[in-house]
This record gives sequence, C-alpha cells and structure tokens, in this order.
Amino acid sequence: MGNTSTMRFVLLDGPRVELKLPLPGMAVTRRPSQTAPTELPRTRATLLHLGRRARVEQFERERDHEPQGGFRELRGHVRPDVFEVVTEQILSCLKEGVVPWQSASVARVGIPRNFLTGKAYQGINVFLLGAHQFQSPHFLTFLQAQELGGRVRRGEHGMLIVKLGTWRGDDHEAKEPSVASKPSPPRRFLKVYTVFNACQIEGIAFPPPPTPPAYEPSVMAAKARQIVDQMPNPPVVHEGRKAYPHYLPHLDTVEMPSRETFCAEWRYYNTLFHELAHATGHQSRLNRPTLTENRGMHVVGSDKKIYCQEELVAEMTAAFLGAHAGIVEDGQENSAAYLKGWMTVLRVHDHRTWLVKAAAEAQRAANYILGMQPSAAGEGASSVNTPP
Repeated sequence: MGNTSTMRFVLLDGPRVELKLPLPGMAVTRRPSQTAPTELPRTRATLLHLGRRARVEQFERERDHEPQGGFRELRGHVRPDVFEVVTEQILSCLKEGVVPWQSASVARVGIPRNFLTGKAYQGINVFLLGAHQFQSPHFLTFLQAQELGGRVRRGEHGMLIVKLGTWRGDDHEAKEPSVASKPSPPRRFLKVYTVFNACQIEGIAFPPPPTPPAYEPSVMAAKARQIVDQMPNPPVVHEGRKAYPHYLPHLDTVEMPSRETFCAEWRYYNTLFHELAHATGHQSRLNRPTLTENRGMHVVGSDKKIYCQEELVAEMTAAFLGAHAGIVEDGQENSAAYLKGWMTVLRVHDHRTWLVKAAAEAQRAANYILGMQPSAAGEGASSVNTPP
C-alpha cells in the first residue's frame, strides 16, 4: 500500500469530491473500525480541513453532552471516580448550609422523575436532583429530549445522576469451553449521566409545575402518623419513658420522649422516622450489616465507622419518609456542628462510597416502611445501557 490513497466524499450541498490522503498536516495511522477516544483531535482536524463548520459544531455539541463515563475521552484526561464526584457535590451543598437529604422541593413538588419513562429516580439521585430546588420534578437526558422533539437551551448546564450496572468478566472475554470453568461473579459499577430539568428544555410540552400543597402542621402530622401505623412488622414503640430517642436492637424496641417535648407533632414523627429506619435493619426485616454489627456511638476505630454509616442511612430514610408525608424541613436543626460533623466524616478518602451506598440502603428502608416494592428505575436498574 502506498503513502497516499483516494477517498470520495459526497458533500450535502456540493458535488462529489476526491481527496488525496494524507492531507497536509494530517497524521497517518491505522484506525480501528470505531473511532477511539485518542482519535478525537484528528477527527476534528479533518472536519476543519474540509471546511464543514456546521458538522464540527454538531460534533462538539454531541461530545459536550456525552454522558460522563462513556467511551469519549480526550487524550490525557483521567476519568473521575464516580463516588468522589457524588461526594464532592454533596459536600459543596453542605458548605453552603444546605443538607441535600432535607431538600424542601422534594416534599413540595414530588420525587424527581424521568419524563420519558415516567419512573421516579431513587437513592442518591433524589438528593442530587432535589438539591437544585426546581419547580418541576421532570428531567430528561440530552438525547431523550431530542427523541421527544425538543432540545436543551443553549448555555444550560445539566445535573449529574448515577445508575447502577452489573458486569461479568466472562461476558466480554472469549474463553475455550471447559467443564471446569465457572462463571465469574457479577461486579457492580456506577455510570454517570447528565440530565436536564423541564425548565431547561424547549420544544416539549411538559405538565405545568405542580401547585405545592399548603400542608398545615396538623396535616403533616396526620400523614406521618398514617405512615407509622401502616408499617409492616413494626417494632414496639414506647413513648414518654426516656428523655432521648433511641432504638434498642436486642429488644427490637424504640424509645421516644413524649410528643409534648417537641415543638410540633410533625417533628415528633420526623424523629420517629429516624428510629424506625434503624429498626428496618433488624434481622427480622432487612438484616442490614450497619445495624446488626453496630456497637454504638461510643466505640472507636472500624466500629465507629459502622455507627456513622448507619446514622447516615437513618438520616436519609427519614428524609424519604418526610417527603412522602409532605414534611418541609425549615433548617432549624441544621446547626453548624451538625453540618461540620458530616463534612468532616465525608471528606475522608476511604468514606467516598458512603453516600451512594447509604442512599441505596435508605431507599430500601423507606420502601419497607411504606410497604412498597422496590422500583426498577434509577440506579437500581439492572441494565446500565438504558438511559435513566
């Protein structure tokens, strides 16, 4: 094969053109059938040389909106750790005095959901999207908006969500058939997507933003009471015997102060949600290791780590249940010490997976208390290739 070759191009608005390759300044390499990430700069240079400015702009738009974690990466760029990205987003909210798992918008407008599939997001995605305080609960990916005939407005920035997938090593490796060979165990991994809220998309008729219900304290308390009363296989709840709320795993009992000691009855139930969240980890229910292996708050070392993980699960579970009851947090309990405590814990490098895992466990706990079957939507879905 010689140093040059002839390629024919049919331009959309012009005649057939023959080009002698290589073009000036163009490197000659053997390319795979699919454009590899390292070929992106040369691909762009080729398009520029042909003068197809519109094609270049379209290419760059698609590249910019490619979900993170996809195959498109420029040379020298390192793919960030998904857990670290999620943790940094939560930490940035905490620095601003905002606790993502206490977002008022989730209680006011509902759980964020994908407009195309109609499925509600789950786990950490609820907090990642709720922290932006949008009036509409509807979201779409860039390609889903195009599929519905719309488009993302120029200059808008999307929000990160994650989706859980499973992978087997033998799914992609050709092996000789052998009777002794065993399938490799599935591995779980996270993939990052970018979604946009309805207010960032044009050309699609979204439902009008829901009118936030004007929940009176008595209504919030009534809805919370209904959630507690309908919990399947509940623990024993004693009220008024102890001065501080806590759950006793060995007795499967919740101790609550009398509700008169709380500023409002809904605050009593919000605290009870936290203790019931602990109770879901009991062996007779979800058998959660962070509860069954918990040695309490006064331990040190790895046991203290387990305690903190369980507390994070309980905090997030109470947030899910509070959203279902229409409880809107007013930030009264978000003291500087509370915020600093979580920021200190989550900044530890070994704790970078806590948020995603705790949110997934909290979703299971909330579903258990609500008597709901876990949905296939969100990061709990089995196929990571299906857009969330």
